[in-house]
Amino acid sequence: MKGVLLVNLGSPDSTKVEDVKKYLDEFLMDERVIDVPWILRAFIVKGIILRTRPKKSAEAYRKIWWDEGSPLIVLSRRLREKVEELVSVPVALAMRYGNPSLEAGLKELYDKGVTEVLLIPLYPQFAMATTETILVLAEKLRKKLFPDMRFTTLPAFYNHPDYIRVLSVSIQETLQNKDWEHLLFSYHGVPERHIRKSDITKSHCKIDGQCCNTPSPAHQFCYRHQCYETTKQVAAYLGLKEGMYSTSFQSRLGKDPWLQPFTDKTVAGLAENGTKKMAIVTPAFVSDCLETLEEIGMEAREDFLEKGGDEFHVVPCINDRDDWVKVLARWMDEWAKEEELLATN
Repeated sequence: MKGVLLVNLGSPDSTKVEDVKKYLDEFLMDERVIDVPWILRAFIVKGIILRTRPKKSAEAYRKIWWDEGSPLIVLSRRLREKVEELVSVPVALAMRYGNPSLEAGLKELYDKGVTEVLLIPLYPQFAMATTETILVLAEKLRKKLFPDMRFTTLPAFYNHPDYIRVLSVSIQETLQNKDWEHLLFSYHGVPERHIRKSDITKSHCKIDGQCCNTPSPAHQFCYRHQCYETTKQVAAYLGLKEGMYSTSFQSRLGKDPWLQPFTDKTVAGLAENGTKKMAIVTPAFVSDCLETLEEIGMEAREDFLEKGGDEFHVVPCINDRDDWVKVLARWMDEWAKEEELLATN
């Protein structure tokens, strides 16, 4: 029997400091998020970050928390429920960190008799700190608890025509009655070393302004290339001209080199250089979350207005849009039919 597991990042169980601390501990102690030896990672996370950050993060979560709970969890559940209505196979939801856990999601499918699972990491672009860590943990759980299961993984869909269309239409609909001069595509940042570690050629990714535009097998797992390609294809779909849009990266941590340009500096720079009306979209996120609602919708907006801007328009994530639901359902059905054909041959 076939089934689908949607996997998103995760969220604390509540805005209580102890719940936020527990979530951050699990998240930041992941060796693919802070990729340094365990001793050093434990010193950084448990000895430094978890002493102060949980309280600050809890305050940020309180600003965006909904009556139903964490926006990311609520939106992910809505997506799962809508998709399951359109497909003939069971669909479960899991989070890489927090609840519902990846183990719980797999068990839900297992208890329904599912032995063939389509894993769908809800990240358009591949990164070792997102897609890769999901697949590694899923395989670990499969070997330990669900040895009869077989996994298929939906590839990164950063350039899939269906995704590009849904994202582009969402931008059009949000901005159709608004004046704007510049559209910023803001992606979650990662350390530059993550790009080099994901380079399967071990030589292509130099982050020099040229490598992302030079065809290479490395692009299959290059987060930076995939972000810029998403921007490029959406800009083409919308007919945007050079100068009307740009790409940046948000949410850096620590002092190591991270992907640039930085979103906060880009937003401030646009305002300081005379842009009065800007729009911003966050295509690395399928579901609205702390990074989109608070960091962009509140902090970036405030910075832009303080630096002289007049209007700051935020494009919501594609969340549980009906056109996105239909796309996901079609991908699931295509996989299920393909598996059936393979089984009969």
